Amino acid sequence: MRVLVTGATGFIGRRLVPALEVEGHEVLAMTRHPDTYGGGGRPVFGDVHVPDSLPAALEGVEAAYYLVHSLGSDDFVRRDARAARAFGDAAAEAGVGRIVYLGGLGDDADDLSPHLRSRREVEGLLGEGGVPVTTLRAGIVVGHGGISWEMTRQLVEHLPAMVTPRWVSTRTQPIAVDDVIRYLVGVLTLPEGSDRAYEIGGPDVLAYAAMMRRLADIEGRHPVILPVPLLSPGLSALWLAFVTDVDTRTGRSLVDSMVNEVVVRDDAIREAVPFEPLSYDEAVLQALAERAREQEDGGSA
Repeated sequence: MRVLVTGATGFIGRRLVPALEVEGHEVLAMTRHPDTYGGGGRPVFGDVHVPDSLPAALEGVEAAYYLVHSLGSDDFVRRDARAARAFGDAAAEAGVGRIVYLGGLGDDADDLSPHLRSRREVEGLLGEGGVPVTTLRAGIVVGHGGISWEMTRQLVEHLPAMVTPRWVSTRTQPIAVDDVIRYLVGVLTLPEGSDRAYEIGGPDVLAYAAMMRRLADIEGRHPVILPVPLLSPGLSALWLAFVTDVDTRTGRSLVDSMVNEVVVRDDAIREAVPFEPLSYDEAVLQALAERAREQEDGGSA
């Protein structure tokens, strides 16, 4: 199958492209800089924020992965909505048979954060042109280079004691990045009519504080975690920017989302793409091992 992957250079995309190639698919890696692209697949120029660039990128494509967002932008809600609508329309015009989108977990009955509401909006806008959309909704993805995971790791490694916001008691269901890739690959060939939103997560449901303590135990650290209920979202974002390399704008969007419990309530994906996901501890060990290998090869910390 000829498949287009947007966001091919990102945290998920750079892992997904080779996994699709292993399955025998012809992969087009959409990038704004095809001349300098060094990943798998065949690079093609395209930018979801430049609608005129999309028809050429989508020509002859049977299925497309949508893995882009503008979380670091002041107006990410508007930018992501406009981009999703343009991509969905262009995919329909090109005759694409399926769009696969990686969104976010969260109960629609909750007062979702702007970030999570935007992810839901994108789900709908991608399909407005008429192309069936399969969505995978995930919470924290544990893997080297993932923003939420790196924030967790850096907090544990940089601070012997943490005065933390109240969101550390919120429950989430982390999932290993390798398992996200397995689900993304698996849903591509589901039968016609199976396009829907699937919730994905690992076997462990943990509060953010428990995630940090488990990571600390694995690394042999013993940080003191002291939740402070009155620490505002704005101060929380500044605090994250001070002790991690997550910028304040992205940190604020993540903090706003961390007040929402993000756990799997519908496990239909386990029948659609059956396998046993890694535990949180196994996912942590894999992420730390990948980081260590990158450091040995001279990559960034």
